[in-house]
Amino acid sequence: MSVTEIQTGAFSPATIAGRAAYSPLPTLIGMTREEMAEALRERGIPERQVKMRVSQIWHWLYVRGISDFDHMTNVAKDMRAMLKENFSIARPEIVEEQISNDGTRKWLLRYPPRGAGRPVEVETVYIPEEGRGTLCISSQVGCTLTCSFCHTGTQKLVRNLTAEEILSQLLLARDHLGDFPDRDTPVGAMVPAEGRKITNIVMMGMGEPLYNFEAVKKALLVASDGDGLSLSKRRITLSTSGVVPEIYRTGEEIGVMLAISLHAVRDELRDILVPINKKYPLKDLIEACRAYPGLSNARRITFEYVMLKDINDSLEDAKGLVQLLKGIPAKINLIPFNPWPGTNYQCSDWEQIEKFADFINNAGYASPIRTPRGRDILAACGQLKSESERMKKTERMAFEAMMIAGHGEDDE
Repeated sequence: MSVTEIQTGAFSPATIAGRAAYSPLPTLIGMTREEMAEALRERGIPERQVKMRVSQIWHWLYVRGISDFDHMTNVAKDMRAMLKENFSIARPEIVEEQISNDGTRKWLLRYPPRGAGRPVEVETVYIPEEGRGTLCISSQVGCTLTCSFCHTGTQKLVRNLTAEEILSQLLLARDHLGDFPDRDTPVGAMVPAEGRKITNIVMMGMGEPLYNFEAVKKALLVASDGDGLSLSKRRITLSTSGVVPEIYRTGEEIGVMLAISLHAVRDELRDILVPINKKYPLKDLIEACRAYPGLSNARRITFEYVMLKDINDSLEDAKGLVQLLKGIPAKINLIPFNPWPGTNYQCSDWEQIEKFADFINNAGYASPIRTPRGRDILAACGQLKSESERMKKTERMAFEAMMIAGHGEDDE
């Protein structure tokens, strides 16, 4: 793929055919250790070897970050051949990579068809900051929530992502940012825990993570596994618009940090901005937040509040916000609205945002104003949207036909 294609996203069915690595084989990425062990048993690996082989594969996938079985240099050739014949560890295809003026990177990734479906695309964003780097990961293709201020919400839900597809966003980003050790690093060498470009991940990309709970849970438990990707659960934040039953499960079964897309302090307004509020109103949402395990000043819930001019930015709204969250260890992220094509909302005036923030801060809550990042490449909060539905119908049909035909051919 040429640099021009990466930067502009220009493609055709013909160019895609030359660079896509679609595989019908099951993937090892995203499996639990137990699932991986069972998969090896089914392929004839003796029981006495299974635990060791799982440990080797886990290390190569998540510590070394390899995407080719041939690079597993301490695994016997016959074992590597078996793995290559039966499994895949390929990364998704990069359709487009954009780099913002502020260093933010956005990747448009394409995943192969699942079942009778078609290839799908999601966006993943890397945000470099002083002393840290955050990767914003998607959990669904599209979204069902139709939040009125969110660009992603204008795209219909296509399907949930699998645990492998969620995790592969992190693996691919680490590849491209140089966050895995060089291939020539000795197998037994220690990989430094500091100096990583990706220090935090946030489930704040496309989709509602808690409407894809099981896959998100699997992916985040692998990401936080101490013998692999080894991200602290305090550096993983899951953001939800308020799927109340799954908030309880998130605390009990995943244990990561929680963020709530709040955006309004009155049900009648939140019903419009975040329609899931009609099913799970503020009273129920706040009750679930109060019950979230491990809450303390060191483990606060983040409440996200997009600033919409003349909609939710009055001092009365600020007072209501303080009252609503009373007693909850919380941080309130104020997000200047990021305009996108076709929206009717406007960002609050900066002076009004500062007055709002001052009131919240004076009430005892940390209330940072989030610096907009990646606006020039539509990578900012609420702006992610797959290019899939902007493909011309004829081009998409030709591409799908080509991919279906290609599944019957052997790879070179």
